[in-house]
Amino acid sequence: MLKSMTGFGKAQCLIGADKYLVEIRSVNGKTADITFKTQLIPRDREPELRKYIAEKLNRGNIDLFITVERGEGAAVRQISRPTLLAYYEQLNRAVQGTTLACAEPDAMLSAIMRLPDVLETAPTELTEDAWSTLEAAIREAVANLDAFRKREGASLERDVLAQVDKIESYIPEVERYERERITDIRARLDARLRELAVQPDAGRLEQEMIFWIEKLDINEEKVRLRQHCRYFRETVEEDPLPGRKLGFIAQEMGREINTLGSKANHAEMQKWVVKMKDELEKIKEQSLNIL
Repeated sequence: MLKSMTGFGKAQCLIGADKYLVEIRSVNGKTADITFKTQLIPRDREPELRKYIAEKLNRGNIDLFITVERGEGAAVRQISRPTLLAYYEQLNRAVQGTTLACAEPDAMLSAIMRLPDVLETAPTELTEDAWSTLEAAIREAVANLDAFRKREGASLERDVLAQVDKIESYIPEVERYERERITDIRARLDARLRELAVQPDAGRLEQEMIFWIEKLDINEEKVRLRQHCRYFRETVEEDPLPGRKLGFIAQEMGREINTLGSKANHAEMQKWVVKMKDELEKIKEQSLNIL
């Protein structure tokens, strides 16, 4: 089953009177790019935690957030004087020369106090037991993200396989016009010769005609495109992490479809080739999000 690289998971735990909320989200990426958007993880625990997340989630741009709701008896939050002054100076510069410059200092101060990081709580060292509790919540959030990816992957799998089926179903539609195309080419050539009022050697003309028709033959492209469609399905079924490989297969499918289009020389055939390209673009976009 396919997995999406996009997902979200969360979990929470209680440490003393404080509630810790763990949230983790991921989007598509070429490698496991893990960012901790928190200062609550002890530095010495970070390498082990990164390794765990990379093993469980494989790849993607992954952000981990931890927020705390302090319970009763928690430390009083302190005003960050540098942050407050920085906001105050920026606001003064921004409103200088405007009617807002007459604003009451108390009103401005009240607004600044609601801005991020003005009030801060001194970090507290997590004990071994506290870290074990928080780590368990992080692992639960990672598991929930993985479950989310599986659900999204099931939807992705249905979509990409349906698009591969459509591309393959368009091949017989292209084949319907092959004989008509050859007749049209002969008719156009005969009409052009009559316009030029020339009498070419019949044997040489037939030889050139055969050569031209062989150049426009699309049997090899049809065979290879069908093979690529079959290989795409097999990869989805058999490979646990097929995202990169499916992208490469889609590129090969594109080569064959483009060659079909360049050899078509028939308006109706071109229409079906355009439909193939439309479905292939959808596959390529979705493959970028497949793990």
